[in-house]
Amino acid sequence: MIVLHKLWRALKVLSAIAFHLAKLILTRPRTRPQRAAWLTGLCRAVLHAVSVTCSTAGHVPMQGAVIANHISYLDILIHAATRPCVFVSAIETRKLPIIGWISMMAGTVYVTRGAGGSAEKAAEGMAKGFRDQLPVVFFPEGTTGIGDEPVMPFRSGLIAQALEAGAPITPGFLTYTLSPIDLARGKSVRNDVAWGPQTLLAHLWNFLGLHAFHAELRFAAPIAFSPAAYEDRKLAAEQARAAVLSIRTPSLTH
Repeated sequence: MIVLHKLWRALKVLSAIAFHLAKLILTRPRTRPQRAAWLTGLCRAVLHAVSVTCSTAGHVPMQGAVIANHISYLDILIHAATRPCVFVSAIETRKLPIIGWISMMAGTVYVTRGAGGSAEKAAEGMAKGFRDQLPVVFFPEGTTGIGDEPVMPFRSGLIAQALEAGAPITPGFLTYTLSPIDLARGKSVRNDVAWGPQTLLAHLWNFLGLHAFHAELRFAAPIAFSPAAYEDRKLAAEQARAAVLSIRTPSLTH
């Protein structure tokens, strides 16, 4: 029965992706806001296909920079499903099967760590998102965590770029809650939602077996950085991380 459940889920996900890819080809969205809106529709359909529900707490930022903790590639779907946005991601994302192509078509800004001119390209891409009045989402941890720390240390580069652009930076915190059925089966966010040592295909197959889970995305007011943070990018990263950590407690209502 579990195998049939996984196959049925996989079929629904593939159907949702196929439908929205066909929509992309037919409508050919050209502007960044149009592509961001297309990605929102796709992510909502995929999350619905795997019985993932979402809620938000606090004011959802509709422009400026948005930073958050990073647990899984699913975080991208949650953020995009919440409202149209632009992502800044490592170039490795571009190389992932299907996910990479979708991210490119959605207007993702890619960053190559350690490459010459990468900061300038990231700043240029982020500036386009700001000009289009779309929230620009990025994960300052630079990688996904698996639960050992609620939020790992932040990299300072993109935060400094956003500050230099004069964009407000809104902190967010994402929490996943598994269903009682999955918890009774010994499932956990660390092993079954976060992508750890497994291959991508093995993780996806395992993930399809989950009954359901809920994602809550919490936001606070834009960060009020100290004057010193504008001069010291490492201090800015520390203050940004503290702001994200300050809203990690789940809300009482969904």
